[in-house]
Amino acid sequence: MNLFSRSWAALRTVVAELPDEDFSQPSGCAGWLVRDLVCHLVIDAQDVLITLATPAATEPTRDAVSYWEITGTPPSGDDPLDALTVRLAAAYEQPSLLKFHLDDVGSAAGRAAGLAAPGLRVGTRGEVMSVGDYLTTYVLEWTLHHLDLAAHLPDVPEAPAEGLARSRQLLEEIAGSAFPASLSDKDALLVGTGRRPPTDAEKADLGELAARLPFVLG
Repeated sequence: MNLFSRSWAALRTVVAELPDEDFSQPSGCAGWLVRDLVCHLVIDAQDVLITLATPAATEPTRDAVSYWEITGTPPSGDDPLDALTVRLAAAYEQPSLLKFHLDDVGSAAGRAAGLAAPGLRVGTRGEVMSVGDYLTTYVLEWTLHHLDLAAHLPDVPEAPAEGLARSRQLLEEIAGSAFPASLSDKDALLVGTGRRPPTDAEKADLGELAARLPFVLG
């Protein structure tokens, strides 16, 4: 729960401090500018609020690892929902409006997460999860999007180290394999999820795991 809060607070702080001109820069998400990614974060925050307000009475069907659907094809940005996000982001017109909305909805999502009991069961995407597992999935989500936000903005502060470490651990559990110690947590996440190709040296260290990359999470 604390890691969710720290990862989310760090990401929202980065957005709040971005100069307006950075919103028109590319992000690490294919086909999305920074403004599109920030708009997606607003939608994510809404999803957190909706899920935490959707209690379930049955046993969990997913946990923080099995929640993810894995493909080997990185997104192109052409998916209809991705395209909708781009149009919605453009409708804000001013970065200040996006910042305001993210702060408003994002703060509420953070408060709701802090008040929720970890063992409570909630429904999301047709599945049932504990609140603790559900919020853990968002540690990975926030951390990856922090990396996406900083992809072409060198002055953006790094994601929290503990969030990077926990996200790497989750990705390794999802993959069923550990990444080599020679890869930092950040590089393991970038390479592992297809956000950048591995170097020749990294391929050698990855061994057989290199042939299974990337693990595209959805």
